Amino acid sequence: MRIGRATTVAELLAAAHLYDGPPQERWAEAFLAAPGHVMLIAYAEDGFPAGLVSGIEMLHPDKGVELCLYELSVDEAYRRRGVGRALTEALAAEARARGCYDLWVGVDPDNEAALRTYRSAGARDEGAFTMLTWEFDVKDR
Repeated sequence: MRIGRATTVAELLAAAHLYDGPPQERWAEAFLAAPGHVMLIAYAEDGFPAGLVSGIEMLHPDKGVELCLYELSVDEAYRRRGVGRALTEALAAEARARGCYDLWVGVDPDNEAALRTYRSAGARDEGAFTMLTWEFDVKDR
């Protein structure tokens, strides 16, 4: 298994099976062009994208920079083999290399697979919190 940083639209689109929905070329281009965005892809021996993790830097005047683990996905055939943990550890290393003061992720409390993965990669449970969302009617989505 090799983990590498995605730097091309082609790499992002080739991992389409790992996203929640179909990736769009224009969004892939914008993701790569945006400062503070990172996508790491785990490749199987045959070059198949077996998993991915994305992160986004967040900066605040009184805190500095932290990295949010935005999404982790592992192809079903590669689950329970340490791919998710390896991707999470690689993103944590990326956060350290960028000088971030922490890496964080929000997880549904009943998502046992994600909780096991993040804990095995060294994450500490900060306790329950509530996430509130505003959804907007966006045209051309």
